[in-house]
Amino acid sequence: MNAEAKIVTKTVEYKDKDAVLEGFVAYDDAKKGKLPGVLVVHEWTGVGDYVKERCQQLAKLGYLAFAPDIYGKGIRPQPGKEAGELAGKYKSDRPLMRERVLAGLDELKKQVKVDPTRLAAIGYCFGGTVALELARAGADIKGVMSFHGGLSAPIPAEKNKLKAKIVVFHGAEDPAVPPDEVKAFEEEMRNAKADWALTKYANAVHAFTNPHMTGDRARPGQAEYNKDADQRSWASMQDFFREWFR
Repeated sequence: MNAEAKIVTKTVEYKDKDAVLEGFVAYDDAKKGKLPGVLVVHEWTGVGDYVKERCQQLAKLGYLAFAPDIYGKGIRPQPGKEAGELAGKYKSDRPLMRERVLAGLDELKKQVKVDPTRLAAIGYCFGGTVALELARAGADIKGVMSFHGGLSAPIPAEKNKLKAKIVVFHGAEDPAVPPDEVKAFEEEMRNAKADWALTKYANAVHAFTNPHMTGDRARPGQAEYNKDADQRSWASMQDFFREWFR
């Protein structure tokens, strides 16, 4: 009989040079041996309820999930102008963005229960952009996945330098990531000779995986939950993990 699952969660303080960061870990304590590790990068509001929920879902699937803190301990901007300005700071400084996510990857590797040979990263919205930058930085992990993330590349991936496989889940009607940006990303991947996949979900806009983006919180036609796209992309993610971690 299998031991009863017990999802352990905790906050983890770590540093990137002088910057103090605070991430979030989740794993199933009943699982024996080393676990595949998944970096789960937060959206534009920082390490909050949504990314913690995703970490716990991944823990129930048998992974050790770690949400790195890109912004810094206690820096949790409100949606809208405040979050947009902070996310913009990192989008306009890709070396800093890469530095912060690489610090998160290093912290994931330090977790006692993680298998450092089986690592991947996923990210949502802003976090999807960050996850792609992790791959462009040459991180030696199995793969990265972006859920409705930005695809622009001020520092494009270099030819034959990508070690991680790349998967993008994109809302076909996402106004935040227009067709020209998608086309440029596809060209970047071809030029880099990457192992990549891009799935577009019909009738889906930005933030399609976030069930909190309904009712008054939704912005119809801009950012809104789409149950079909959410469930299909989550199922596809699990398929890729089975391939990468086998």
